[in-house]
Parts: sequence; structure tokens; C-alpha cells
Amino acid sequence: MTSTELSMQSPIDTKKEGVSTFLAQWPIYSLGWSVRHDKGSRLAVGSFLEDHSNKVELVQFDPDASDFTSDSRLAFDHPYAATNIMFFPSEDPSYPDLIATSGDYLRVWEIGDDRTELKALLNGNKSSEFSSSITSFDWASFDARRIATCSVDTTCTIWDVERELVDAQLVAHDKEVYDISWGGFNVFASVSGDGSVRVFDLRDKERSTIIYENPAADSPLLRLEWNKADPKSMATVGIDSSKVVVLDIRFPTTPLMELNRHKASVNAISWAPRVGRQLCSVGDDSRVFIWDVVPAGFRPENAGEVEPEVWYGSVAEINNVRWSPVELDWIAITFLNKLQLLKV
Repeated sequence: MTSTELSMQSPIDTKKEGVSTFLAQWPIYSLGWSVRHDKGSRLAVGSFLEDHSNKVELVQFDPDASDFTSDSRLAFDHPYAATNIMFFPSEDPSYPDLIATSGDYLRVWEIGDDRTELKALLNGNKSSEFSSSITSFDWASFDARRIATCSVDTTCTIWDVERELVDAQLVAHDKEVYDISWGGFNVFASVSGDGSVRVFDLRDKERSTIIYENPAADSPLLRLEWNKADPKSMATVGIDSSKVVVLDIRFPTTPLMELNRHKASVNAISWAPRVGRQLCSVGDDSRVFIWDVVPAGFRPENAGEVEPEVWYGSVAEINNVRWSPVELDWIAITFLNKLQLLKV
């Protein structure tokens, strides 16, 4: 299924740009890209339904034909809408083909030839068989045994998924923790309903460093992504905020820049893999913006004047975005019941 439904508006030559659309049977929220060499351009999408009959579907994209295929045998049920989806973070096909999802629990699934089976259901609540809602997680690319989760119960939990055991659990914030991102070996950051970005080092679990606080009173920070290609920078977004805040961890408390061209709430952000100069943001204004966060001649005093390099217009509010870690010129977005891939 292909489509040109997404109109492209760009300051560069758009004739080389491509748009491809996959239609799901339900509204889509979460998505993730596979990094395996033998499963190039494979994605997973999760439904957003307000009941216990949610789904996760695997979708294969053929960049040459701009076409999608999906094997219904590999789709699987998910009790609540998945808050995040990630594939096993290794390109090596000799490892098991795994995918993780978060929601009421952290779940790890194994993808077979004709079915996807639950491999592990992980509960970080030591005092109850019930788990507090997991708002997001990040699977460490530098150590694929480790997944960091964050929860509404104010904790962050580091899992050894190989042994299915908790490595560490920290009371990370004063309020619900909404997002989490690895920055390197033993180091991760999280954002919370308390409006702060905090950096943790597992070698000193009793301490954290607050590197940014939302200047708007009682305003949670909802999204955080550490730049894996340039670990001195990260980006965060507040609740109901049209602004993306870019941080340089060498200079705490003061943003490197604030990207403020969205006209409605920003819902998701994604850094360009391997390069680390570009950031993509999407929001309720039905816009996809691609920013050069270190433009030539940039000076911090001119941060408010930064314009997106490229922008696309959609027909509805955009829920999520993920930059492909393998096909670096493809970005995936979700809105309504559509997974849309943009060639940039």
C-alpha cells in the first residue's frame, strides 16, 4: 500500500522525497524499528484502544518498491496499549529475534517463523504481583542485557533481561516518571511530573544530577531522548508544550536552544542515528519538523531564531516518530490508523 497523502513542504528539492503509507486495522500509537541485517526495514506498530484488546503488528517495508507486507501470524495481543516498542538492539542475526513492549508490565517476546511468543513478563514491584504502569523504556545498545524502565510509581528500574532479574531500582523523582533514555554505559536520564531532567550513574545510585527544570510551574516533562550519536546533547518536551528544549549536559540548567515553530503540543522527538546533528519533532499541529541543531554560524543568543530544515504536513495530529537506525534516510510517523514513512 502506498500513498502520497502526506503533502510535503520543504525548502529543499522535494522531487527526491518519498512517502509510503501502511494502513492498520486500528489507531496506531507506538512504533519501533528493527536493526537486524537480515530483517532490514522491519517495523512494529502498536494499537491505541481503550480496552484490553490491543495489538502489536510487525510490518516489513520494501524501500525499492515502496510497499509493505505484514504476516498476521506474527501479530500478537497486548492487554493495554503499548507505551513503547523496541527490538533487540543488535544487528547480528545470530541472536534471538526479540522485541520488548511496555504497558502494565515489561514484556519480552520472541519472533518465530510463524508466531510471536511471550518469553518473559517482568514486574518490578517487589511487594505485589501487580505492576505499576510502565510509561516507557530504553533498551541499551551498548549492553543488550539491560533495559531501563520508568514508572508512574516514581521509580526507574534497570533489568537484566537475560536473567529476568532487577539489576537496580531507584526512586528517581518526586512524581511520576514519564520517559527514560540511556546516555552511555551505566548512565541514563529521566523526566517526570516534577518537571525535571535528572541524570543518574549506576555506580552511585544515591545521587542524581538535575540538569534542567521546566520554568513553567507545575509542568511535567513528558518526552526525553538522549542523542546516542553525540552523548553531550539531549532533547526534552513538556506537557502541552509546543517547544522542544535541546540541552548540552556540559552546561546544566540553561538550554542550548529552544525549537519553537510548532503551533500545538509536541508529541514525540527522535534524533538522527549515527550523525547526531538532526532532530525530528512531531505534534498536534500535524507537522513533522527536521531541525539542524548545530547549524553553521549558530550562536546561543540566536537560538530562538532557528528554523526547521524540512517540514511535512499531515492530515491529522501525529502521535509518534522514529528515525530508522538502518535506512538512515527514512523516518516513521504514526497518526490515525496510518504508519507513514518519509524519505528525507
